[in-house]
Amino acid sequence: MTDNSRPARPVVLGQNQYGKAENRVVRITRDGDTHHIKDLNVSVALSGAMEEVHYSGSNANVLPTDTTKNTVYAFAKEHGIESAEQFGIHLARHFVTSQEPIRTARIRIEEYAWERIGTSDADSGFIGADEVKHSFVRKGQETRVTQITFDGATWEVVSGLKDLVVMNSTNSEFWGFVKDEYTTLPEAHDRILATEVSGRWRFNWSGDEQKMPDWEKSYDQVRKHMLRAFAETYSLSLQQTLYQMGARIIDNRSEIDEVRFSLPNKHHFLVDLKPFGLENDNEVYYAADRPYGLIEATVLRDGCEPRIPVDLTNL
Repeated sequence: MTDNSRPARPVVLGQNQYGKAENRVVRITRDGDTHHIKDLNVSVALSGAMEEVHYSGSNANVLPTDTTKNTVYAFAKEHGIESAEQFGIHLARHFVTSQEPIRTARIRIEEYAWERIGTSDADSGFIGADEVKHSFVRKGQETRVTQITFDGATWEVVSGLKDLVVMNSTNSEFWGFVKDEYTTLPEAHDRILATEVSGRWRFNWSGDEQKMPDWEKSYDQVRKHMLRAFAETYSLSLQQTLYQMGARIIDNRSEIDEVRFSLPNKHHFLVDLKPFGLENDNEVYYAADRPYGLIEATVLRDGCEPRIPVDLTNL
């Protein structure tokens, strides 16, 4: 009798993983009348001894993806959500240590930030105005992200953000570039510099024997140094600004060894107002959404090897 569970041809199964993607979980913490919100989008990917389910369809080693979904919600209750990173660590450790066939767990989390709605002063005449501590408004478009990978022995935590739009209305130039027969771009000695930041940074925490970073403080501080570098760099190119943003993070945050940015240049072109008898003194711009220059680079602590993927869409 022929065993049809394995391919007869010399075909080998390559990398594989499975899990439940985009589990939306909102955790409300009530501290008396003061409430706190953690709003996450959690994706779980598991890999390990999963050959048979591909070859023969045997689910003997398969933890259902519905179970991973339920675990996300249960852990939100049992452990709370101190930070996206800490929550991801709890999940990854659980899947690898509780299920022998699972050798690696990758947890990706997007966090959507909320802030309290400002209310009127107590003496404003509005009833209970000084007591409202449970109303929030979503902050802008910035999304915080993290990816936690655990193989049973070693941790890798890569965090970051995306969709953070920033602009300098001056203190930016672009000139002295290569020119050939197809170059039409004029040199600029005073221009708008705007970009939509997508960045990732890798922590050097890799084992339980090390002191774990304060994830919330780290994110706030990284964001602060990144924005200050953007604002304080007199830029001759977006590449220069990118490097300064990464260098400021590496210089000030010892828990981080690697930073990678993907920065689209949100071009703003001066509008020619001369047909209308008007002079445009760096006042009126056309904001072009495409095509755009795309500047990408990794900034590393000296002596460290790059490990963040070049293509951030895969992270």
